Amino acid sequence: MAELWFVGMGLGDERDLSLRAMDVLRGLDAVFAEEYTSLLAPGSLERLSTSIGKPVTRLGRESVEDAGAVLTALDTHPDGRVGFLVAGDPFGATTHVALRLAAEERGHRWRYLPNASILTTAASYLGLMHYRFGRTVSLPFPEPNFQPRSPMDLLGRNFEQGLHTLVLLDLRPSESRFLSAGDALQILGGTSEAPGVPGDRLVAVVARLGTDQARAWVGPRRELEGMDFGAPLHAVVVPGGELHFEEEAALARFRRG
Repeated sequence: MAELWFVGMGLGDERDLSLRAMDVLRGLDAVFAEEYTSLLAPGSLERLSTSIGKPVTRLGRESVEDAGAVLTALDTHPDGRVGFLVAGDPFGATTHVALRLAAEERGHRWRYLPNASILTTAASYLGLMHYRFGRTVSLPFPEPNFQPRSPMDLLGRNFEQGLHTLVLLDLRPSESRFLSAGDALQILGGTSEAPGVPGDRLVAVVARLGTDQARAWVGPRRELEGMDFGAPLHAVVVPGGELHFEEEAALARFRRG
């Protein structure tokens, strides 16, 4: 049976791969990568391909969800090894767990090399306590006749329990579309018919984590929503209730003004 290696690339570029991961990648029979759940610095996969001496085949969302290309490679190399590269950590997305299960069902083994993920890095950069986070919220692009209430509902439940909320923002790299934190904060404000996060509630924005251009901003939602946070990727954190004194001190360095 073949082995499918799930390899996390971290949040910056190909240099965030571990030495162990590089050794593994050089010995694989085929290497695939996806960049639709997150995005690395431009040229990362091309430079990686040169370093490991083999092509890296990009897969779009449909190809990953279908799993055909990866499963075919595993079947083609029944005693070999195939790699699947993911920006961030491989199993931060349920689609990748589904790929793992599909490989198992075909009788193949899988291996896992983790890496940094926005799911933990946002809290670490801001100085918020990881165990005080509730369910993560995904905020989609606004579309006509599509305004789901689930993000607001989850935010409300987390806040009621004194839990912080990480809000992941929609992206469509193939279309060069990235939901900005400013637009996200405006959406999170809700409408007169369905109010969301109050304008005076403390929120945080993180941008480009894992790169030398990483930054964070903290302030009332109403003040931050009109700002330009620069190049993607962005994420929003809504602190829940009263902050621990060490969290308060950590956030102070990012406060506006």
